[in-house]
Amino acid sequence: MKHSWRIGKISGIDIFIDSSWIIIFVLFTWVLSVTHFPQHYPGWPVRLYWLVGVTTSLLIFISVLIHELAHSLIALRQGEKVRNITLFILGGVAQISEEPKSPLRELTLALSGPVSSLLLALFFLFISFVFKGVSIPLYASASYLTLINTILALFNMLPGFPMDGGRVLRSVIWKLSGDLRKATRIASRTGQGLAFFIIFLGLIQILRSNFSGFWLIFIGWFLHSASIRGYNQVMVEAMLKGVKASDLMNRDFETVSSNLSVQALVDDYILKKRERAFLVSDNGKLKGIVCLEDVKKTPRERWMETSVEEIMVPKEELEYVSPDSDGNRVLQRITAKDVHQVPVLEGDRITGIVCRSDILRYLHLRSELGI
Repeated sequence: MKHSWRIGKISGIDIFIDSSWIIIFVLFTWVLSVTHFPQHYPGWPVRLYWLVGVTTSLLIFISVLIHELAHSLIALRQGEKVRNITLFILGGVAQISEEPKSPLRELTLALSGPVSSLLLALFFLFISFVFKGVSIPLYASASYLTLINTILALFNMLPGFPMDGGRVLRSVIWKLSGDLRKATRIASRTGQGLAFFIIFLGLIQILRSNFSGFWLIFIGWFLHSASIRGYNQVMVEAMLKGVKASDLMNRDFETVSSNLSVQALVDDYILKKRERAFLVSDNGKLKGIVCLEDVKKTPRERWMETSVEEIMVPKEELEYVSPDSDGNRVLQRITAKDVHQVPVLEGDRITGIVCRSDILRYLHLRSELGI
């Protein structure tokens, strides 16, 4: 989220706008205001073209947000957690913490987005009929939004994982075979094949001097990367299934006292141990964690007089797990807050720490062994 801004919360779900969204918003607004509406509806004042263009662009992205909200609300009803929704250059994505537990849940979740887009298309179609003879600008905007939402629904139903259509395909294969990994592999390869086809179409357009082909190549590249990433995610979950935090954690960890000065932390721990983060513990009980980033926020001239307790992240704000926590839960805890490690607690006592590197090392070893 380094290049995203939080704009609000809906049903407990944080809504973010990625910096790339600004690019596509400006592009959409410019195309609508300078090209599309002037060509189809000549004679309007320039200010009206821009007003309708900006309004239509905003409604396009509200439509995308509703599409992702439909996925998210279904996921919440199924008992899954939704971290956030982010709007970016290619639309939007809902960060759902877990994969659906059954083919039927997968099918329901996948279809919710395209169905919401089709309902929006019907709504804007109705609006266009209502205002056809009353207000040409409202008719023009509603007609374009009808087209966009229809395209959004149909495009998302293309059978390429991780698009909605690819998830529908995966749910069907999963139901028939009973094997999620096999279903994901087939759906992922279908997505990669579709991505190469879209890239091929883009190259054909470029050879015909139609430079919009670059946009198709970009979409194809994104879909190809997403297909591989989606399959890898399922494989990681499969490899971590049945693995406990106690199997992954490092028992030989370093702790520091909450009374330690920041200067001593830097001199005796960060520089000598060459570590970026340390658990803060008093009498074996976890009090928090202090990281290099916390030190960097503290003015250098105050290092001697500032204690670790003053700059640490307290236990109450930490993500932590128990020794019996499932490996996938550990990974979710790490990725949920974008941290590099989680402490392992048995009651109030620290028994270990699991870092991203520990999980990656475990997965790498299993991969090398062919397990």
